[in-house]
Amino acid sequence: MEVLVLRFDALLMSFGGVIVDQHNVTDRFPGTAMLTGLLANALGWQHGDADALAALQVRLVFAARWDVEPEPLLDYHTVDLGQPKMREPGWTTRGAPEHRDGGDAARYGTHQRLRHYWANGVMTLALALHDGDGPTLEALEHALRAPARPLLLGRKTCLPSGPLLLGRASGRDVLEALARVPRAQRPGSPPAARMAARWPAELGAAHASQVRTVHDLRD
Repeated sequence: MEVLVLRFDALLMSFGGVIVDQHNVTDRFPGTAMLTGLLANALGWQHGDADALAALQVRLVFAARWDVEPEPLLDYHTVDLGQPKMREPGWTTRGAPEHRDGGDAARYGTHQRLRHYWANGVMTLALALHDGDGPTLEALEHALRAPARPLLLGRKTCLPSGPLLLGRASGRDVLEALARVPRAQRPGSPPAARMAARWPAELGAAHASQVRTVHDLRD
């Protein structure tokens, strides 16, 4: 199996989990939906390309590991929607004004947000495609080398420190291909004895410390 090898190296990363109230949490690893969005952004697709996005999402298979273990970071901030500049409808990327609905507290109060990030980590991923309609691995490789738009690792504040694409690797599956990729090293940081990793359970459940169902697909 041929795979693309990606390296996520950034000051901040966030892999959106289930949002509860004002808590914007992050999962331990990126989900299939997030990687679909990342690749679609590189290809220049739009949110409205629903059929193409869904077709790409079901074809993706990947394994990921933390080469350099990250630190959890919690960002607390507030937004005062009562300021004069915030009380008028704002323009969006869709070209139409928009404002919050609801009572005065929702529209003009002070909103609090708690956003969770991974800081100073380095992750390596092996990504492949099942057979099906849509872009080829070569097309994704080209798009990652010359993306149509800037690529972000979860949120607009999560800028990668370098190109995401390392190159190609091969193996019987994505897990074996990932194992063949040399581990990223950070000067001054001795490597840990073990690396946290995630892969499809059917590729090696006997080697996992935990097996669980992950709901990481989006409509």
